[in-house]
Amino acid sequence: MRPLEIIYEDGDCVAVNKPSGLLTMPGRGGAAGEKNLKALLSASGRPAFVVHRLDRDASGLILFARNEKAHRHLSLLFETREIGKKYLAAVDGLILENRGEVDKPLQAYGSGRMGVGFDGKPSVTRYAVLERYKRATLLEVELITGRRHQIRAHMYYIKHPVLGDALYGDRKRQAAFPRLMLHSYSLEFRDAGGRRRLLKAEPPNDFVSVLPFL
Repeated sequence: MRPLEIIYEDGDCVAVNKPSGLLTMPGRGGAAGEKNLKALLSASGRPAFVVHRLDRDASGLILFARNEKAHRHLSLLFETREIGKKYLAAVDGLILENRGEVDKPLQAYGSGRMGVGFDGKPSVTRYAVLERYKRATLLEVELITGRRHQIRAHMYYIKHPVLGDALYGDRKRQAAFPRLMLHSYSLEFRDAGGRRRLLKAEPPNDFVSVLPFL
């Protein structure tokens, strides 16, 4: 495994460009023994407190706190939605409108899937088209809320599932892609000292190299 790409680090937090396929924190059941980002960051002897998560197969920016005070501050930012989160997502099919929003509640179903349901939690996803290909569209996606699998479930709901998604969309079509085409590329927030932080992580080669073939 390649060394972790540290995007930003100070005494309160560390931001990492997580590779696709790596767990954020220790898994359960069959995944209990797998490598995870929290353990790798803690191996240096400094604590790493989880403040949010990225799906295993997504890549990109993820933020950890380095002490309890920063953990409380950053966790509150995520809970109160005072942190800007933007993703790149390559989705199946052509989206004709340049901008859109999915405002549908999400709830958990079987097999680890999330889906739109009347008993779900309020969930809002905004997107803007960056580029259209022959059979796919590259989006910039902004999370207004932060539900599990939110982008994946909302894109599936509007019939444009994220490419390479083993849980959502046509399995045969999804299996043609080497990874989930979802990348967290931007986080914007104010740190515990009130300073504005804008962090960005470029998508890795296993994301970019797929785009010309869409």
